[in-house]
Amino acid sequence: MTGAASPTRPRRRARLDPDPARVSPVWTVLRLLGGCGAVAALAYLLWTWPPTDWPMRLLFWVGLTILADEFGGWFGYLGAALGGLPFFVPALLTSQWAVIVPLVGGALLALLLVKHSGGAFVLPFAAAVFALPLLAVGRYGTKLDPELTLPANATFQRTALTAMLAGLAFSFVRQLVGVAWRYGRRRRARRAALATAEAAASTPVAPAPASPAPAATVQVITATAAPEEGTVGLPGSHRESGRHG
Repeated sequence: MTGAASPTRPRRRARLDPDPARVSPVWTVLRLLGGCGAVAALAYLLWTWPPTDWPMRLLFWVGLTILADEFGGWFGYLGAALGGLPFFVPALLTSQWAVIVPLVGGALLALLLVKHSGGAFVLPFAAAVFALPLLAVGRYGTKLDPELTLPANATFQRTALTAMLAGLAFSFVRQLVGVAWRYGRRRRARRAALATAEAAASTPVAPAPASPAPAATVQVITATAAPEEGTVGLPGSHRESGRHG
């Protein structure tokens, strides 16, 4: 037995997805194209960029991964996984990149997980989750392994943090613009509904036409003819028949 739909269900769905453009086919296609384009650009740059220029490769990896994540969560995870692409091509792998991938890749995955847990107000926590491990390894990494000097490199820290901050700043601006656009859209819809209600209230209602009076019923009284002589009349009429005889 199917129950009646709850009146709060449309409101709950509107809160979860307040922007109708998110589920429109055009918006879905644009998101897919943007995410695929960002991931394809990242793969191309990691494949063709000189392996010795690891700071620019690190900048592209972190920045384009966060940018791809704006088009969909799975694009962000795919971009983070593309950092391991040089491991499958020995000519692209360097000693610096072998240290960068596990260190930055783990911090990047943690950033994406925190970023997906909320809106614009969780972005500072995502930045902290990314930056603190890198700074901690840069400060104390040589105590664990004397050869682990790359995390303490100023170029490494500056490149990774700059790419992260640029990507999260873009995400923050994009989310604020989306919130402002949805607020303006709801405000315009509320004004339109209010104007429609006021117009309906000010429109005079025409009186209903009076129903026609019922036609007078004419009662027809039909006289009954007297019985002829020699016929059997009603009871009490035999006296008049005897007189005529």
